[in-house]
Amino acid sequence: VQLVESGGGLVQPGGSLRLSCVASEFTFKDSPMSWARQASGKELEWVSSIYPGGNTYYETFAKGRFTTSRDNAKNTVYLQMNSLKPEDTARYFCAPTGLGPVRRRDYGGQGTQVTVSS
Repeated sequence: VQLVESGGGLVQPGGSLRLSCVASEFTFKDSPMSWARQASGKELEWVSSIYPGGNTYYETFAKGRFTTSRDNAKNTVYLQMNSLKPEDTARYFCAPTGLGPVRRRDYGGQGTQVTVSS
């Protein structure tokens, strides 16, 4: 499994970012995909999941602000983040997994850093 996250950066509160995760070495179109994040000094926490049929699920803090989508032709999953808050500052990771316990070993990419600050 290869996962390459990108799209992070520094953004002001209220701003937006779109994260991308390009996946390879497995059958992407048949796999659920999830995003998780880890803030400095904190545990990895689940953000969202998208299933092959397009069903999406979000953690409470992400509902109404974040949208996850996928492009099976590009083996890519996206996380559109709007109305960003300082507490969204974290490193964001993707994984070929669905709902369930968040396991650090599933999120094997380098992640992409999101910093929300004025």
